[in-house]
Amino acid sequence: MSTEIRLAFAHPSERARATAPGGPLDRISLRDHVVEVEIGAFQAERGTTQRLSFNVVVEVEPLTGPIDDDVDRILSYDKVTEAIEHELKAERLNLLETLAERIAERILLEPQAVRAFVRIEKLDRGPGALGVEIVRARDQLAHGQLIPPEDDRPHPRLVYLSNAAIASENLSGWLDQLGAGDRPPVLCVGAPVTPAPQSHHRMTQRRIDLLAIEQNAWVLAARDPRCVVVETRTELDWAMRHGQISVWAPSKIVLDAVDGPSAQPGDAVALAAWFAATFAAGEMLVIGATLPEGAGVPLRALSVEQTTL
Repeated sequence: MSTEIRLAFAHPSERARATAPGGPLDRISLRDHVVEVEIGAFQAERGTTQRLSFNVVVEVEPLTGPIDDDVDRILSYDKVTEAIEHELKAERLNLLETLAERIAERILLEPQAVRAFVRIEKLDRGPGALGVEIVRARDQLAHGQLIPPEDDRPHPRLVYLSNAAIASENLSGWLDQLGAGDRPPVLCVGAPVTPAPQSHHRMTQRRIDLLAIEQNAWVLAARDPRCVVVETRTELDWAMRHGQISVWAPSKIVLDAVDGPSAQPGDAVALAAWFAATFAAGEMLVIGATLPEGAGVPLRALSVEQTTL
């Protein structure tokens, strides 16, 4: 077997040694770390869990001076397992490639980390292990690609608009005020007045009802060009950082949530409150609808007739 083929199937630690850059680097590794999680792009992979095996090697800058047996001077193994746990809890993912990329980027936030080798394998999809392996270097990642610390992420001002509010002549004025505020605005809506089709199947109906909300999101966006419909966390993070007025299309985030909302799509205000808490919104305004109970963010109700937010 050629060296290239052998290294392709070897543990990431061997690949790290074989492709080491000029200077000496230390390495820490995590081997055969198995976690059971819901992941996958196929419909058969939804609603069920499967085992993933993680093998990770992190190359780190050698320490200068004595270690003094001080754990704060080294890159702890816990940082690797915490990176895996954080990304698995953040949202349900379809692709191992996405998960590996996010884990590598989070590890490379650590100042000691130079390169990260991440191998992830599905253990229950066939007679063997199916997986991906990536290598990422700190100096190859643009600063904007790195995952911002949680405290640096913007805390949006979320506004729920009833159907009457969407149709109100005050809409443009509200958007003017939101655009001039110090918090990035995110708009949420409920389903349109027209009833959605009924399937009499719980999971199917949930999707239909979420899609009905998304149809209404597009109705709102059509009323003012400043409103942009977004459906992913990446889109929302970018929009909030660039002052865009976003309209939430809920299907992907709701269906991919590890700890999904207890609120059903039919209770759109409560669903919006769950979303507001998920993104640590600074405030949630509810225009033309009743405030939900037990929300995890500050709430304020406004009537459709009010012109000042």
